[in-house]
Amino acid sequence: MQKRRFNSNSGRSSGGRRFGGRPGGFKRNGPSHGKKGFSSTRIDISKFIQKVLPAEDEIIYQPEHKFVDFAIDNKLKSNIIHKGYTEPTPIQDKIIPLILQGRDVVGIANTGTGKTAAFLIPTINKTLLNKRNKTIIIVPTRELAFQIDKEFKDFTFGMHLFSMLCIGGTSVRDQLRNAKRNNDFIIGTPGRIKDLVQRRALDMSLFQTIVLDEADRMLDMGFVDDMRFLMAQMPEQKQALLFSATIPNEIEVLSRQFLRNPERISVKTKDSSTNVNQDIIKVGDPANKLEVLCDLLAKKEFTKVLVFGKTKHGVEKLSKSLIQRGLKAESIHGDKTQSKRKRAVDSFKSGYVRILVATDVAARGLDIDNVSHVINYDIPATYDDYVHRIGRTGRGKKKGEALTFI
Repeated sequence: MQKRRFNSNSGRSSGGRRFGGRPGGFKRNGPSHGKKGFSSTRIDISKFIQKVLPAEDEIIYQPEHKFVDFAIDNKLKSNIIHKGYTEPTPIQDKIIPLILQGRDVVGIANTGTGKTAAFLIPTINKTLLNKRNKTIIIVPTRELAFQIDKEFKDFTFGMHLFSMLCIGGTSVRDQLRNAKRNNDFIIGTPGRIKDLVQRRALDMSLFQTIVLDEADRMLDMGFVDDMRFLMAQMPEQKQALLFSATIPNEIEVLSRQFLRNPERISVKTKDSSTNVNQDIIKVGDPANKLEVLCDLLAKKEFTKVLVFGKTKHGVEKLSKSLIQRGLKAESIHGDKTQSKRKRAVDSFKSGYVRILVATDVAARGLDIDNVSHVINYDIPATYDDYVHRIGRTGRGKKKGEALTFI
């Protein structure tokens, strides 16, 4: 079934007007209140429009390696192949050999480019070679921690390697108990890991490898001091791996302070994914937004849709409105317990519901196959938030669609 594309000639439909041409750098005027001094009123609307290149115009990356070429354990290779991986993505192709050599690295890449496997594969192999080589992975959100832990379990199937999740929203008592076990990998968010360290349940000096994933997001969320606190307690001869979509000055300072002559690898092309066809929809009267959304969701090509809203209350209200109209929808936001958030995501992943309405808490870390569309029901606070929202579709080599209501 051919996916319908939104283009400049699509005209009026569904109560909203679509724009396919670039609006000449038009900006909406208004005060700045968002992070980093940018608010939704200051984002250049033309940034929400980008056409996917025709297949014949795409530049196909030719990796230097195959996964079987890497100097890693044969059982690990078998598990990689079992997951369906044959050729590495650019970030995997360039960074895995460096990590295997013991180098510190700074990886700069768009979301959805395979960063998780890029650091998990070589760090797992490091532990297989020596069980004393323990790794701690620090991430900005619980959802990302869950996703990395699942990938870890897939890669280490049958290897007797163990991981522990250290995240908020779950029992600290259980984590205090689990921390006493022989965990090879700790995966968690900065606040909870710092809490366990201060309670002396975790000893940072026992970890030989640290991964800071989505470091720019942790900076945005105010975790830079926690990152410094944790890294300062690690052995001087550690291996440090830092991944980020952008490298703001504070992250640059952090890398100079705690990384040893790191190799910098950038596979970033544009700010947003080149696999995502991006367009805007002129809604007109805000009262029309729900009708426009429902008309879109009624189309058969909208098979698995992430809808982003600005506030927790708004997301919950929108989700209930969609359900009342007979649509299978779930919501995810900060007021939901971790178990309810997980249940909502699992329902969306499995296809039990085809619409997930979310705040930006879901914009990072969710790796869900075959998301056909991302809809920005509310304009994001910053362009970085926009990039990470739409990064939930068009992952890997797949194509996706992103629509922003204006």
